[in-house]
Amino acid sequence: MAMMANTTIASGLPPLPAYESRPLPDLLPWISDFWLSLILPHIAYWVVSMLFHFVDVYDLFPQYRLHTPEEISQRNLASRYEVARDVLLEQVIQVGTSAVLNLLDDQQLTGHENYEVAVWATRIRLAQRGLPTILGLVGLNAGDLSKTIAGSYPLLAGALAGGFYPSLFELDGMAGTAVPAFASWEILLAKAIYWIIIPGIKFWLAAFVLDSWQYLWHRAMHMNKWMYTKWHARHHRLYVPYAYGALYNHPVEGFVLDTLGAAIAYKCSFMTSREGMFFFVGSMMKTVDDHCGYALPWDPLQHITSNNAAYHDIHHQSWGIKTNFSQPFFTTWDRILGTMWKGDSSIKYERTRAAAANKKKGVKGEELKDE
Repeated sequence: MAMMANTTIASGLPPLPAYESRPLPDLLPWISDFWLSLILPHIAYWVVSMLFHFVDVYDLFPQYRLHTPEEISQRNLASRYEVARDVLLEQVIQVGTSAVLNLLDDQQLTGHENYEVAVWATRIRLAQRGLPTILGLVGLNAGDLSKTIAGSYPLLAGALAGGFYPSLFELDGMAGTAVPAFASWEILLAKAIYWIIIPGIKFWLAAFVLDSWQYLWHRAMHMNKWMYTKWHARHHRLYVPYAYGALYNHPVEGFVLDTLGAAIAYKCSFMTSREGMFFFVGSMMKTVDDHCGYALPWDPLQHITSNNAAYHDIHHQSWGIKTNFSQPFFTTWDRILGTMWKGDSSIKYERTRAAAANKKKGVKGEELKDE
């Protein structure tokens, strides 16, 4: 580390700080990250599911329902028990897969964060060296501009001069000598890159990989009659989706589409184990929300993208089953490959609601005759 610091000083760059790595402490003091990562996504699944189930049972927001209670009881071909049983089976498989992933991961370390931020600040400083050339291409003299504003805006002047900050120094605690220092804006930008932009890119990449994987397999299961009949048809026994039925799948489909897809997305995005834990929790909550059966105007998960409960519900209807394959985050592949539902679906929903209501009236009429 001392050699690295000397190299940066010789080049006029601030020295990189020394650091000592150590194991990252657990997020919660009473449970290890290993076990937390196994159970937290499924806790999120059932907490969100039960919130929607409570809303369902007490019919709290009938104005936002995509389907009436009559439709749920008449059109679905799987009992609540069957749905809960198959969901729990898939979650057992997911816990096992998560355990394998965690055991294969390297131990996450901490203590190096300030060093990584300084590396990015160094890159920002080096990038500034190209500013005089770039400005020269449009006829501006960076040196003259820097001298003009040096008194009022010294940091901007330093950037225009190619990252030259003659007044920025700090005392090296080990050597006891003055060494170049980073500008405050360089450190802030470096922190934003390290703590926000890079994790954001990882999350976006993971979402893209998961969306791509699920779209291709999901569409294949609809195009291939054998795969649909053997695997995917089980999920479509819920013509009227509800929250905790989100993972109601054949075990093979559940593993290939959801579990394996999420694992591949995690690995392809180079997430840390803790980042992966939050990604899995977020994707699980999004999946539940997409099957909740409500178009809620104040639900943030339904407004992050256009792929939401109303969008996915169309796919569960007999008239929309060959469209809207994208899940769980974006509608990109439906748009690109022309499988997005087009047209007004409100009339079709009204027909199914009316049919369910008429059937209920007919049943009540028969009961009255019997009496």
